[in-house]
Amino acid sequence: MTEKNNQNYNKNYLEYIKTQEPPTKHFKNCYAAFLVGGFICVIGQFIRYMFIYLGLSGDELAGATSVVLIFLGCLLTGLGVYDRIGRYAGAGSIVPITGFANSVTSPAIEFKTEGFIYGMAAKMFTVAGAIVVFGVFSGVMVGLIYYFL
Repeated sequence: MTEKNNQNYNKNYLEYIKTQEPPTKHFKNCYAAFLVGGFICVIGQFIRYMFIYLGLSGDELAGATSVVLIFLGCLLTGLGVYDRIGRYAGAGSIVPITGFANSVTSPAIEFKTEGFIYGMAAKMFTVAGAIVVFGVFSGVMVGLIYYFL
C-alpha cells in the first residue's frame, strides 16, 4: 500500500469512528464532578466541626478527621458504593483522601482470592504505590530544602 493510500485509509477510518462514538457531555461531567467533589469536602468539613465540638484541636483534629475520611472511603469501596459514585462523578470522586483510600482498597478486594501475601498485600499498592513513593520523596526533598535554608 502506498503512503497516500494509507493516509486516506486512516482518514476514512477516523471519520467512521467519529460517527460511531457517542458525543461527550462535557458540561454534565464537569457539573457532576464539581458537585460530588464539593459534597465530599463538605462531609469532611462537617466531620472536622464535629471533632472541634468534641474538643479536639491541632494535630489530633487533623488526624481524627483524616482517619474518619479514610475509613469512609474504604467502607464505601468495600460496599461497592464508591465505584458507582466514581462512574457518576468521574474526577470529582478522586478527592485526595477518599480517592487514595479507594485506590488502595479496590485492588485489595479484587485480589483477595489470591491470598493475603501475594494477593492483597502485593496488589494493594499497585496504583497507590507510586503515589506513596512520590509523596515520601517529595516530603524528604522539601524537608531538606527547609533544613538548609
